[in-house]
Amino acid sequence: MLIDLHTHSYPHSDDSFMSVDELIEGSKSLGLDGICLTDHDVFWTDEEIRELSSKHDFLVIPGCEINTESGHVLVFGLSGYEFGMHRAQFLRSSVDQVEGVMIAAHPYRRRFLEEPAEKPEARQEMLERACGDEFFRMCQGIEALNGRGLAIQNQFSLELGGRLRANMTAGSDAHKVGQIGTVATEFQRPVTCLKDLIRELREGRYQPVDLRQTVAPDPYGIL
Repeated sequence: MLIDLHTHSYPHSDDSFMSVDELIEGSKSLGLDGICLTDHDVFWTDEEIRELSSKHDFLVIPGCEINTESGHVLVFGLSGYEFGMHRAQFLRSSVDQVEGVMIAAHPYRRRFLEEPAEKPEARQEMLERACGDEFFRMCQGIEALNGRGLAIQNQFSLELGGRLRANMTAGSDAHKVGQIGTVATEFQRPVTCLKDLIRELREGRYQPVDLRQTVAPDPYGIL
């Protein structure tokens, strides 16, 4: 089944240009089996998630995108933000306490520059530096395909994941209706709730899938 692990809606994410209803209906119409709501440093309540799932007859799973000093992280299992989560090690400890999951979002950011990467030796150096970053080893997986990332950026993430032998996910990172359904994570086993998602992410029974046929990434979208 196909689940988009990385989405944003307004007003929970103030840089998004679509409502959660638009996000869910858009994902449903494009054939996805479910989505995760991962707004910036904001958590949806269990009641809100139940209401949305019932209203749209669609799988909606709560998550959050936490901004840390080491990069953005998709977290699943936490129910609220605590001061200190901007530090990756503190966040990891919090996630471990609830037996949750951390996925490094768009890992090319802060670590990959397009122009120097045209030179093989520069690209190699960037990959080696990223491989040595302890941050990625704190996470149970990395987002190898980001729907708003450029092809060269996602290629860097895929190569990084391969070198780290990391489990790799995909998420649209949609902030606009037109960005929905570009990529998704394909799970081998059924996922019906947050508990199922965490179990499957921990077991690594999934793979990133690019759903775009003619849709081009939006390099000018809001980050």
